[in-house]
Amino acid sequence: MPTLSQRQNQITEIARFEGFIGIEDMALRLDVTPQTIRRDIKLLCDMGILHRYHGGASLMTNTRNRDHALRQGEMAAEKARIGELVAAHIPDGASLFLNIGTTAEAIARALLSRKDLRVVTNNINVVTLLAEREDFEITIAGGQVRVRDLAVVGEATLGFINQFKVDFGIIGISGIDEDGTLLDFDYREVQVAQAIIANSRTTFLATDHTKFGRRAMVKLGHLDDIDGLFIDKVPPKPYEELLEKANVSVHVAVP
Repeated sequence: MPTLSQRQNQITEIARFEGFIGIEDMALRLDVTPQTIRRDIKLLCDMGILHRYHGGASLMTNTRNRDHALRQGEMAAEKARIGELVAAHIPDGASLFLNIGTTAEAIARALLSRKDLRVVTNNINVVTLLAEREDFEITIAGGQVRVRDLAVVGEATLGFINQFKVDFGIIGISGIDEDGTLLDFDYREVQVAQAIIANSRTTFLATDHTKFGRRAMVKLGHLDDIDGLFIDKVPPKPYEELLEKANVSVHVAVP
């Protein structure tokens, strides 16, 4: 097996941390030509380290989600901007679902600027964040508490969510495949997210750009299933075309 150069090791580590790497972006960051990055990515793909996508690549072994505490620190500024942008699209007095994940928690912080919200969630962290607002009506789903991130999951959670019909459903995601398939790591989480989509008049997907091209095993749905995408960067090809075809409104939280 070939020995990796310092630059190729850098590319691998960036893919490990960020999920998806773009050719043009990597060329700028590493001060080399796009052709050099393409050759590096081809080698890393041939070695089974990366998986090639249009315009970039992702880590081949990225098949399990990372620790919640670690994810809280990653892309924190970007998630905060996404949260503010989502909150700006939620009117006072609205009803909404807000599910699990660190981006959902950033949205919860931003929603403190709204009034008279009715929030249904399976995220204990979200409940804690929103509890300071006495005018909010907060309903938490029953089920099994997952201690590592204080998510509530399971059959009881699914049944609970299905009892509601709300104005907005706000979900996160672990990965978006190049054909537009929404992916996650936990089947129980996926079932709850699917119920949120089914019981929301409008569905928002809030995610940072690293989820594009990131690999996960469980299919949640497709970009066709959402109404709005809230993200920190303009989606790369081929996602740009997929979103336009699916008539999904794209909201970019610029710095």
